Amino acid sequence: MSDRIHQEVVFAASPQRVYRALTEGEQFSALTSAPADIGGDEGDAFSCFGGMITGRHVELLPNERVVQAWRAGTWEPGVYSIARFTLMPEAAGTLLVFDHTGFPEGQGEHLQAGWHANYWKPMKKYFEGGEHPEQGIAQTES
Repeated sequence: MSDRIHQEVVFAASPQRVYRALTEGEQFSALTSAPADIGGDEGDAFSCFGGMITGRHVELLPNERVVQAWRAGTWEPGVYSIARFTLMPEAAGTLLVFDHTGFPEGQGEHLQAGWHANYWKPMKKYFEGGEHPEQGIAQTES
């Protein structure tokens, strides 16, 4: 059905800060400047970018892992992919290992670019904003 997206990003922020940015609607809205409603428990629904991205939390392991049934609003009804964010502490802050599978054929290139433009780049700006003790980001892709 699809290819697999694997990306690794190093944030100069604690795993707790990265986890909260991914799982709290207020913080996600602050970093993306777009409306977000994110439930805080496994099984809860989420809606990001004003409803363009929706889904449910499949697994929430605080400060370590977020697994979501994730879909874009343009996909056929009932089509979901799996987005997995694994957070690992390291000297520079947090290594976020991201895997995205199960998305519709032909969407890989668009989604791969979208994760960088809509998630990692805004998170860099958010963590470098001076409001938070953790600052900076370096990123690699594999």
